[in-house]
Amino acid sequence: MQVNKKLITVTGLLSFVAFIGLTSMQQGQQQQETKAQNLKVLPKNLTHQQLDHVMDEWAHSLGVRCNFCHVRNEETKKMDWASDAKPEKGMARQMYKMTASINKKYFKAEKDSLGMVTESGVNCNTCHRGTAHPEAKLPEPPPPPQKPGM
Repeated sequence: MQVNKKLITVTGLLSFVAFIGLTSMQQGQQQQETKAQNLKVLPKNLTHQQLDHVMDEWAHSLGVRCNFCHVRNEETKKMDWASDAKPEKGMARQMYKMTASINKKYFKAEKDSLGMVTESGVNCNTCHRGTAHPEAKLPEPPPPPQKPGM
């Protein structure tokens, strides 16, 4: 009976170690598979967490959800993050380049090691303030000068 207990214990420990190793390999493969694709203006070396943070900031600034810029693949029933099917995604890229250009020219903004602007004077929220399509208003003209004695 003593041999059987040792055999069972060793077999159980080896199974546990093999299970942990297999699980970590699968997680590593999944992380490689979820590498961001089709990044055209954002740095290509962003981690998934960093990219998710940027997208959350943009969505919050525009008061929208992911499907405002991204389409759903009806075959897989998942979001197709790489697709350029929606024109809003192209516009977001243009707006990102515009704010980066403004910040570089007027606010002397520098980029960090990831290629993201470290300090900025303007961002999405500057104009959008939580709305997808901000209303463009001209400033009210000043009242005409009053003539003395009127």
